[in-house]
Amino acid sequence: MRRIVRTVCLLGSLSVSVAAAQTPPAPPAPPSPPSPQLSADECAVWARELGFARSIAEHDRKAFAEHVHEQAAFGAGRAQPTRGRDRIVEEWAGLIEGKRLRLRWYPTRVTIAGAPDIAWSTGPALYQKLDSGAQPRYAIGAYQSVWQRGTDGVWRVLFDDGIAPRPATEAEAMAFQSGRRETCPQR
Repeated sequence: MRRIVRTVCLLGSLSVSVAAAQTPPAPPAPPSPPSPQLSADECAVWARELGFARSIAEHDRKAFAEHVHEQAAFGAGRAQPTRGRDRIVEEWAGLIEGKRLRLRWYPTRVTIAGAPDIAWSTGPALYQKLDSGAQPRYAIGAYQSVWQRGTDGVWRVLFDDGIAPRPATEAEAMAFQSGRRETCPQR
C-alpha cells in the first residue's frame, strides 16, 4: 500500500512539474515609451503650454487671452469651431473662473518640423468637478494644440482641440498629477 501511495505522489509531482514546464512564460512588459528629447524652440513651446495651463489654474483671464492667437480656432475638429480670441475667452470664462470645474493639463510632447514658427503639442487633461458630492468627481482626456510664433517672438495657440474626457478614478487623477513635468526634456 505504501508503495502505491508513493507512486501516486511521485506521479502527481511529476505531472505538476510537466505542467509547469509546459506553461509558457509571461510575455515581457511592453517597453516604456522613450522620453522625448526636445529642441530649445520645442522647450519654449513646452514652457508656454505650462504657462497657458497656469493661466487657468490662477483664474487669470488676461494671461489666458495672451496665450491665444487673435484668429485662433478652438474645438478645431468640430463642425463649428469657436473662432477668434475674444469669443474663445468668453466661451472659456467658466473654466477660467474655476468655480464649478477645474481644468488642468500639461504637455508630454512638442514637435516642430519644417516650419520653424509652427509647433504641435499634446498631453493629458484632467477635469475635476468642484461641487460637493459630484460623481464622477474626475474626468480625464487629452488635448492637441497648434502654436504659432508671432513676429514678436511669442508663441500663441492657433488651433486647439481635445479628446472627450471619460470618467476617471481618484488613482487616475493622482497618476495624472504625478506625471506632470515642469522641466522640458531638452536635447
